[in-house]
Order: sequence, then structure tokens, then C-alpha cells
Amino acid sequence: MTALAETSPEAFKAQIREKVQAAGSSFYWAMRLLPPDRRDAMFAVYAYCREVDDIVDSKDTPDVKQTGLAAWRAEVAAIYDGKPKTPLGTVLAGIVGRYQLRQSDFLDIIDGMEMDAVQDIRAPSMADLDLYCDRVASAVGRLSVHIFGDDRPAAIQVAHHLGRALQLTNILRDLVEDGDRGRLYLPRDLLKAHGIEETEPTTVLRNAALGRVCQDLARVADQHFDAAAGAMRQCSRHAMRPAAVMRAVYQELLRRLRREGWRNLAVAVKVPNSVKLLLALRYGLL
Repeated sequence: MTALAETSPEAFKAQIREKVQAAGSSFYWAMRLLPPDRRDAMFAVYAYCREVDDIVDSKDTPDVKQTGLAAWRAEVAAIYDGKPKTPLGTVLAGIVGRYQLRQSDFLDIIDGMEMDAVQDIRAPSMADLDLYCDRVASAVGRLSVHIFGDDRPAAIQVAHHLGRALQLTNILRDLVEDGDRGRLYLPRDLLKAHGIEETEPTTVLRNAALGRVCQDLARVADQHFDAAAGAMRQCSRHAMRPAAVMRAVYQELLRRLRREGWRNLAVAVKVPNSVKLLLALRYGLL
């Protein structure tokens, strides 16, 4: 398990807030719409995701990574037994009962990270990619909608579809960064459909057909964005405001990625903070 600051739960919450705010991420703009207690709960889930993600993204060997993830499995069990051993675990123990967060969702996130830890993912099947997205993104969404205050079946569908849409957009944005780590999340079904048989990341990223593959995967993301929007209409509009902001920001990111067409991967595609703020105001005040 990665080292966590030895501090009180309240001081640890403050550290998490500062870290999220400094990042200026889409997550921050969306979560600031929540009341303080729910916002802090979301920040704690964010910190948990960062902890397990940092284990997998380290330069450690697969055995060391799996040991780190196993330590977090044990900590999740300890949280639900009421005996957390870390500052973050103590914070999480304070919210799992209050918001009825499922232990299985925390464990699903670790299972998703383990898919990267055992060996670098390279051109998974579409089914395996969907499973990966469910574990590392939709599971986070399932925790989130409970914290937002809506756990009806439609809210779980928001988590299912929006998590996948956001993760696929991340994949389409982070091709170079993932490739530098030896990973390639583009599904082999789409690669082969465009005549790409290789799975070595740098080779695939140089292929002239890359843009067409990415456009196809972007259409899959579109389907999930649309399904998430439909499910949101059956939910509490107030509770779903953070989800609506995340959907708007990531759809704007996907639009910008499409406009660039994955022609020059050296140029990072981002949504400026000014645009994020405008989208937060537009969708957060509806």
C-alpha cells in the first residue's frame, strides 16, 4: 500500500480538497456543485481511486503492484468491518454507511486496476474493454450516484453508461501517455476492421488508419453518452447536476478530439478551464 500521510481524518480531508482543487480537473468543477459533506465524500472516493491507480502506474514489478492492490483489498475489508488502518480508510469508513456505498464497487475498481497490473493491456477484445471500463469507471459512477443522493435504477444506468463514455474518451485522449507505458486500449475488433494486425502501441499509433479506428470508438462513446442522458431524465435533476457537468465537459473533449482527428498525437487536446466553468454554470444551474 502506498504511503499515506499520518494525520487526523479532518486534516486528511483538507489535504484531499487541496489536491483536487490544484488539479483543476473536470471532476473538481463538477463536484463543487455538491454540498460540503457530499463533496468531501466524493473527494475521498477520488483519493481512493488515485491510490490504487498510482500503484498500477508505478514502475514496480507486477508482483509488487499486486501486493499493493492486495493491501487495499484488505483495507476495504477492514473499512467494512469498522477497523480501518489508514487515514484514507478512516475517512471512507465514515461515509460508506452514510451513503450506502457497496463494498463490491470498491473491489471492482481494484479488479479493474489489476487487469493493468498483471500485464500491460494491449488491444483487448471489445468485451474485455467493456469489462475494464465497468470496473475502473462505471464502478466509480455507482459509488458516485449514491453520494449524489439518487440510487434509483435509472441512476445506476447513468453510472453504467456515463462511466463507459468517460473512460472511452479518456482512452481516446491518452493514446500517447498509455503507449509510453506499453498499453493500448483500442480494441482489436476495431483495429482489425481497419487492417491493423499489430498490437505494439508505438506501431499502431503510427498507422495511417489510426484516426478511423478512433472515430469508430468515439461512436461507441457517443452511444453511451446518449444512453446516460436518457437515464438522467428519469433521475433527480438536482442530484444529477455533477453527472450532467461531467457529461458536458467530456462531450466537449470528445468533440475537440474529433476535430483534431488524431492526426498529430504530439498536440495535447484539452478543454480550457474557462470552458469547463461555463459548462459547470450552464449544466449545474439547470
